[in-house]
Amino acid sequence: MDAVDPDLPLFPLGLVALPGEQVPLHLFEDRYKELGARCIDEDREFGIVLVDEDGPRSIGCAMRVTEVLQRFEDGRLDVVTRGTRPFRVIEEHHRHPYASAHVEFLEDEAEALDHDAAAAVRQAYASLANQATEHEVSPAELVAAGSYDLAASVEFAPEAKQQLLEARSENARLRQLLALLRAALKRLEFADLAEVRGASNGVVRFG
Repeated sequence: MDAVDPDLPLFPLGLVALPGEQVPLHLFEDRYKELGARCIDEDREFGIVLVDEDGPRSIGCAMRVTEVLQRFEDGRLDVVTRGTRPFRVIEEHHRHPYASAHVEFLEDEAEALDHDAAAAVRQAYASLANQATEHEVSPAELVAAGSYDLAASVEFAPEAKQQLLEARSENARLRQLLALLRAALKRLEFADLAEVRGASNGVVRFG
């Protein structure tokens, strides 16, 4: 895949998407209906960037529409999207009704996997998933999953997910994720497990 995109459509939201994560979207504003139609017709990526009280972040996640659930007569779209790869905004421009930008796609540093950190993350994740969803995660599932895959199935705060997205090292993400999972396990000690499980739908959610 290309290392840059000179005109990546941008969708600023109050959430963070991670590579591999599925994000359902309802596109109802005219500019985003146009963005969605273009990305579907051209089979191209667009970018989700977090916008909060600090403004738009410079690092986001590229997305691809994987399923069109419904097209409405007025152009509104219900779609399922999936994260593909992180990017950094080099320069934002306004060539379309929606924002777009010249972006560079980001690669991880080359490094040997920290197996101790990976094992600790898998253990913490399996415990959290079992307690919060009553789902037994198989060892094969855990070994096949990277930090992004595991983090995407827990409803962490946007800022925590943004930090994971910005890390350019799998080992760094594993260490961040381990701290988040241990904090989540601590929260479960004081949570109503029946309520957490009832709201989970396969995703670990809190309150």
